[in-house]
Amino acid sequence: MKNVLQRTVPEGFKAFAGSNAYKNFKRRTIAEKHTGKGFISLKSVSDMFDKLGIKDGMTLSFHHHLRNGDFVLNMVAEEIKRRGLKNMKLAPSSIFPNNKILVELIENGNVTDIYTDYANGPVAEAISKGKLKGLCVMHTHGGRPLAIESGDLHIDVAILAVPAVDKEGNGTGTAGNSACGSLGYAVSDLKYADKVVLVTDTIIDKAENPQLEGKYVDYVLKVDAIGDPSGIVSGTTKITKDPVGLKIARDAAKLLDELGMIKDGLSMQTGAGGTSLAVAYYVREFMLEKGIKGSFASGGITGYFTDMLEEGLFDELYDVQCFDLKAVQSIGKNKAHHAMSGSRYANPYDDNVVDKLDFVILGATEIDLDFNVNVTTDSHGTIMGGSGGHSDTAHGAKITVITTNLVKSRLPIIKEKVTTITTPGEDVDVLVTERGIAVNPRRKDLLEKLQGSKLPIVPIEQLLETAHKITGVPEKPEFSDKPVGVVVYRDGTVIDTIYKVR
Repeated sequence: MKNVLQRTVPEGFKAFAGSNAYKNFKRRTIAEKHTGKGFISLKSVSDMFDKLGIKDGMTLSFHHHLRNGDFVLNMVAEEIKRRGLKNMKLAPSSIFPNNKILVELIENGNVTDIYTDYANGPVAEAISKGKLKGLCVMHTHGGRPLAIESGDLHIDVAILAVPAVDKEGNGTGTAGNSACGSLGYAVSDLKYADKVVLVTDTIIDKAENPQLEGKYVDYVLKVDAIGDPSGIVSGTTKITKDPVGLKIARDAAKLLDELGMIKDGLSMQTGAGGTSLAVAYYVREFMLEKGIKGSFASGGITGYFTDMLEEGLFDELYDVQCFDLKAVQSIGKNKAHHAMSGSRYANPYDDNVVDKLDFVILGATEIDLDFNVNVTTDSHGTIMGGSGGHSDTAHGAKITVITTNLVKSRLPIIKEKVTTITTPGEDVDVLVTERGIAVNPRRKDLLEKLQGSKLPIVPIEQLLETAHKITGVPEKPEFSDKPVGVVVYRDGTVIDTIYKVR
């Protein structure tokens, strides 16, 4: 079992259950207000604010399954602006560039605190510049449901975009004009928020296998469109064609094979980036060559994994969010392709999937000599991402492999110390680059298995020296002493602070 490092909580911020979060967790009882007696239909976003009494200082939550195509968060932001509400706290599971309206609300004090797992685009830049009056609290995908279910993150109103809602208030992501597949990150909000509103553009007679149960729903609002499903594909979801990326992927797959991880019943997860998917491609080649069948793949699912499912290379897929439209189509028709909640995915107190992974392939913006990984900020400290499931899967998997070019945009990826710790080094086992492979010295068992390997196994310090010969030694960024955000580990412990960029 990998152990999480405990770090000092920044002054002025109280983490859930302090440094003993694991010991003190108790899941709240789901609110008794949900009686299953039906929902109230709303006429408009303005009517929703009136009926629910949304006022200054409330916490509103959202999910991000429509990613850069979501309209619902922006609809609510426009109404907050119109009413001049102040000190609002927003808890979207992720923030994308299309949510840029929030910048104006942050600057005007309409929104003062944000809780999210990932942030990219104008809002992330505004937070990095210190425009948010309070803090941006950055959870993991598993830590967010933990915070909600424990009561650490109390939600007044959950406003959930749902592609289709039936006449009993059940919601599904597999039907409607804006179908996005799994709605996993909305489930904890649905069950534990004080009030729940489903916002949809499609009403159907009956939802088959609904992901959001109507008994938890208080209100339904029908609008013209909840989003643009083409915005689901927000980033690279195709195998890289770059020769360097392909070499990294081949070496990673060979490494996993030499470690005995490509075997019958294997379970795996990759990110949706080009190199990570290329690793899956080469793992697939080994599986076909050896006649191996895996038990499951998990996470944010792409069409590449749905193809492997249909080829019979996996028994099941566990899907918390669909990364492309092919995955959306699959989850609606293949009974072995299961939607799961964010809690089932990665909450350390649930019977979660990530703790059953044999290996996970992840990326890095930076990695340091202690194998700490940063995917939250760039090297200048500007927020451009977040953990998502990074540190959840890194902790849960038996072997965690980071794949990255040694140098990107003329900057070395390896640092003496990362700018921001997203995933602690003790949860990271191997770094694979085009110039060599470094194994975390903590994993003596892996080093023993790799004795005699023809793969280029080298100390991480040697890779840093090689990078510096190519790029020179970069200047260290300077930060103010004003905290703008905190990085929260999956157990609720604060592991780093993000400071205002100069």
